[in-house]
Amino acid sequence: MSSWTRTLPSGRAHGHPEPISGMQFSAVELMPGDRTVLMLDQRKLPAQERYELLTEWTQIEDAIRTMVVRGAPAIGIAAAYALVLAAFRAQAEEPGAFIQALRAAGESLLRARPTAVNLAHGVAMMLGAAEVAAGKTGPARTSHMADVARAYHAADVAACKKIGALGAAALPQKCTVLTHCNAGALATGGYGTALGVIRAAREAGKVVRVIADETRPLLQGARLTAWELNRDLIPVTVITDGMAASLMARGEIDAVVVGADRIARNGDVANKIGTYGLACLAHAHGIPFYVAAPWSTVDMDCPDGAAIPIESRSQDEVLTVEAGEATVRVAPPGVPAKNPAFDVTPARLIRAIYTERGAAEAVGGQSIAAALQSLSS
Repeated sequence: MSSWTRTLPSGRAHGHPEPISGMQFSAVELMPGDRTVLMLDQRKLPAQERYELLTEWTQIEDAIRTMVVRGAPAIGIAAAYALVLAAFRAQAEEPGAFIQALRAAGESLLRARPTAVNLAHGVAMMLGAAEVAAGKTGPARTSHMADVARAYHAADVAACKKIGALGAAALPQKCTVLTHCNAGALATGGYGTALGVIRAAREAGKVVRVIADETRPLLQGARLTAWELNRDLIPVTVITDGMAASLMARGEIDAVVVGADRIARNGDVANKIGTYGLACLAHAHGIPFYVAAPWSTVDMDCPDGAAIPIESRSQDEVLTVEAGEATVRVAPPGVPAKNPAFDVTPARLIRAIYTERGAAEAVGGQSIAAALQSLSS
């Protein structure tokens, strides 16, 4: 594994195809030759824009687990590219051994981040592709897997743009939007879901300001959302998570737009911890609460939010902060912490869920669950 600090290179300038993300930065890309995955280390932002070059699927598994890459759609894409690298390592094996090697890699990848359903979706899709690739020989196996993975990545970008257009139509001509965590190009194949709504609204000529929750304990809002929007010259202001209620009470928030890591069949939504509290606040203040996510995030096999597995992360993320090169403990020695990475927002608090298949809205007596069911057919 190697790395360097610089802006994602332009394809034309360096003789390579343009990034699938379609932007000046990408969360993850499969490089020409299909043997290397380029990944932006999101833990280093905003101080460093550092890209890692990964050549083993196990390195991508570790990057998913340690949040070098994060965001449900981006995790699914990273897993798809991991299985391309696994295919390259196994391309000389007999068909049965080839498939078994990819299944073992897929099972290991699934354990990296349990809440994000896109991870399972990406792995399942690539294992299906492996059944076809097994009938080919040598490098043709890797090429087939790479084609499928790149198509999956491109489809996510296209989905984000459709989601953005749908969600943007619901925003007023001039508005201030509150968002939580990061559901932008960094969390997806490109363009973003919640931030895709904001980008699409701006492209439609709407005047949109963004309030970004800092999103403790890892500060994805302050570090990542603010970084993305600032690069796009979209006005953004960072607040602490505890300030949202005050701003709502003062009439300074017109809408809340968030992403999702898993959406249950009944419309309950798992997203970064703190989302449920925002939904309660929005409901109390009569502010519309919107969710933007690709259809791959909808898990029709999951009946409700209670059935969504919630990842619990290290206590150190809560008990310590990074200060330059040092790690400083902020709680007294011996005091423990809880660190669930996600919470569940019940469907009754959600105005609409936007996917590339359409909007699921609780209108005219129809529940969000019924609307999701109609989109699934």
